[in-house]
Amino acid sequence: MLSAPVVYVHAVRVLVLGAGFGGLELVTRLSDEFGTDIEVVLVDRNDAFVFGFSKLDVMFGRAQPHDVRHLYRDVVKPGVRFVQAAIHSIDPEARRVDTDDGPLDGDIMVVALGADLDPAATPGLEAGGHEFYSVEGAFVARRVIGEFGGGRVIIGVLSTPYKCPPAPSETALLLHESLVQRGLWDNSEIALVVDFARPVPPSPDASAVLLETFAERGIAWHPRREVCALDPARRGAILRDGDEMPYDLFLAVPVHRAPEVVVASGLTENG
Repeated sequence: MLSAPVVYVHAVRVLVLGAGFGGLELVTRLSDEFGTDIEVVLVDRNDAFVFGFSKLDVMFGRAQPHDVRHLYRDVVKPGVRFVQAAIHSIDPEARRVDTDDGPLDGDIMVVALGADLDPAATPGLEAGGHEFYSVEGAFVARRVIGEFGGGRVIIGVLSTPYKCPPAPSETALLLHESLVQRGLWDNSEIALVVDFARPVPPSPDASAVLLETFAERGIAWHPRREVCALDPARRGAILRDGDEMPYDLFLAVPVHRAPEVVVASGLTENG
């Protein structure tokens, strides 16, 4: 009597690159929908997730750095395997990546690596200012703001588009609150420089409230202007229109760009 042939069923493997909001949302939905019927691999170079607003909590002394880090090993859903590794190359045709942890491939590959920050793209920024959009930059800004004794502050968005349009406005309001509480506001001023017509472009109503709030607090709003360089020696922010603004503290939303590994894969258009 012949035995029935053994049939091996290959579970679909979904390879998700990047564990930000997009990657986490996707793997959560896949876990809820399919459980262990499919294999889900989530790859990120970091070991923890930090909400964007939590960086501001740390910057202004409302939370400690360790309070806002959510370890991926504790938050990924059942059936999801998390791999902490840097991605060195992406082959979109083969749906394969090379990483610190070795090669990984999938039947379906999702690229959710988001945008990289490029402080070096703005001349003078690394020597004369402080970016607060990376986790490390925001944690450093906590010390810088704590030691700031008052003066002229510029919060500058150095390119568009950028992540989280409300964040620069929130930073301006929180900084104003901090300076008032520390008795430094009478000797200080805050200018918000953004190359948009309103603070939160998708929301005219929210923008109107913000502009009213800025006016009440004496926060200067400079729309449709962009800082392109800093002169650390003279403490001057140089704008694309040739104007210059003096500052004592420069807080930057740095240039955003596609990750180099994504550009090299051919998945971008004009970068």
